[in-house]
Amino acid sequence: MKLQVPFLQLPLTFDAGALAVEIERIGEAAWRPHPQGFPGNSALPLVAANGDPDDDAVRGVMRPTPHLAQLPYLQQVLESFGAVLGRTRLMRLSGQAEVSAHVDVDYYWREHVRIHVPIVTQPDVLFHCGDRAIHMAAGECWIFDTWRMHRVINSAHQARIHLVADSVGGSGFWKLIAASRVPEMATSGWQPRRVTPTSVPLSPLPFESVNLPTVMSPWEVREHLNFVLDEALPHPQLDAVIQLVSHFCRHWRALWARYGEMRDGWPEYREAAAQFTEELERIGAGIRLPNTVSLSKAMLQLVSGVAVIDESRRDTADERSAPMESSKPSM
Repeated sequence: MKLQVPFLQLPLTFDAGALAVEIERIGEAAWRPHPQGFPGNSALPLVAANGDPDDDAVRGVMRPTPHLAQLPYLQQVLESFGAVLGRTRLMRLSGQAEVSAHVDVDYYWREHVRIHVPIVTQPDVLFHCGDRAIHMAAGECWIFDTWRMHRVINSAHQARIHLVADSVGGSGFWKLIAASRVPEMATSGWQPRRVTPTSVPLSPLPFESVNLPTVMSPWEVREHLNFVLDEALPHPQLDAVIQLVSHFCRHWRALWARYGEMRDGWPEYREAAAQFTEELERIGAGIRLPNTVSLSKAMLQLVSGVAVIDESRRDTADERSAPMESSKPSM
C-alpha cells in the first residue's frame, strides 16, 4: 500500500522474548525456503490459503495453518492489530543476507499493508524504504510504504526473525494508524501500549475469504488505472496513454453490463485486457513512475494482468522487481 511516509510505527509493543520461546518450540522442520529461492530467506507459514502451510498463494480463503495453534501469545499479538488477516508468516533472514531491492506493484499490494513485528533481531539489521533507513527493534510494530523501492540488509551474523502479517486493515487497525508515529518526527507524549502474554481466551481471529477478483468491476479498473496515471512522470506520450485508458475503461464497462462476472464473458474480457496491454506497450514505452517502475508494468500488474481470473495461475505477490526493469511480465 502506498503511504504518505516511508515508515509508520504503530502504538503497540510486545514481549519479543516470549514470542521467541514459543517459536523455538515448533522446530526447524516447519520452516520453508523462500518460494523463489532467494538465498538466506525462509518462512514459517501461519495463515495461508485454505490453511495449507505449503501454499504461498495470496488468492483464496485464508485460514490458520496448524503451526498457529501452537503459538498462543502470537495469536494474541495478531488479535491486537484489530485487522482482517491475510497471508501471515514468520520470516527469517539469515546473517549476512538481504531482501533485495524491489517495489511491490502487484494488485495484492494496492490495498494490503504488511505489518512487521521484529522478534529476533540485532541493531545491524536495517530496513531501507525510499530515502529512509531504520532499525526495527525487537517487540515494536511497524508498517511501511510498499509502493517505494525497499530492501532489508542483515549485516549481523545472527538470523533476523519477524512476524509479517498482510492485511487490508479493519476498524481497530485504522485507529492504531491514526495514533502511529513517524520515526523522524517528534511526537510529544507518544507511548505505545504494551501487549503482554495472558491466559484470557481470545475472540476468533478474522481472516480473509475474498482477496483477488474473479472479474474486476469497471469502477475498480478505473480507480487503479487513474492511480497509476496520477503517479506518472511527464512524458510526450502520456496524453496518448490517457486516451487509451479512457477507451479501455468504457469498453470494460460495456462488457460488465453484458456479462458481469459470468464465465461466458471471460474470453472477451481476456481479449480486451490483452489488446489494452499490447497497445499500452506500444505507445507507453518509456513512461516511468517515481519508484522507477514503468507505467505499463504497473498497469499490467494492477489491472490488465489480473482483471479476469486465470484459474491456472498461482498468485504469490512475491515477485521482486529490480530497479528500471522491463515492463514485460516474466515467464
